[in-house]
Amino acid sequence: MREIVLDTETTGLDPAAGHRLVEIGCVELVNHLATGQAYHVYINPERDMPEEAFKVHGLSEEFLRDQPLFNLVAADFLEFIQDSPLVIHNAEFDMKFLNWELKALGHPVIPRDRAIDTVVMARRRFPGSPANLDALCRRFGIDNTARTKHGALLDAELLAEVYLELIGGREPGLALGAAAKKDETVQAAPRERVVRAPRPHAPSEEELAAHAEFIAQLKNPLWQIE
Repeated sequence: MREIVLDTETTGLDPAAGHRLVEIGCVELVNHLATGQAYHVYINPERDMPEEAFKVHGLSEEFLRDQPLFNLVAADFLEFIQDSPLVIHNAEFDMKFLNWELKALGHPVIPRDRAIDTVVMARRRFPGSPANLDALCRRFGIDNTARTKHGALLDAELLAEVYLELIGGREPGLALGAAAKKDETVQAAPRERVVRAPRPHAPSEEELAAHAEFIAQLKNPLWQIE
């Protein structure tokens, strides 16, 4: 089962107000485990970077000015995610921006039901507790010390670990993703066979006499009717 853990960074909160995507990070999962395949791109938003957004992700207008426009990366992005389910933290936000950009280019939008929202999962499992990514990393003992600012690829990698814990975590003792080598065979240790003398099953004289006495008490047994 293939899934894509996805995160984005933007210039603000609402694409309808002129805000744009500036970063996309994706991590591929197969059977809930990271495969090492990832997609990451910075995007030129063709606008200024508000100070509030810069404080969140640290991506400046000057840095993004040399990055590709979304129309140049859209095809590669869609090819990477294919039709796989998308694991997103606060999916409504990221899906809103992705679909705004895709629709502007004439691409079909991504159906909302393709998204698995880990915020919803966390709130159902831990009602009343913080559901942000940092809080969930602390809860599950996931090292997020490298996360000094938001970054789409790093956040996607952390979210992949959080998602695994939210769905139950690794079962102890299971070698997930490991396959035995073809040239390795396991042989059971030989067991010494113990030979025992056959047990006698013939009735004794006492048992025969007791049986005859019991039979004599029966009235007209079938095997004695002529």
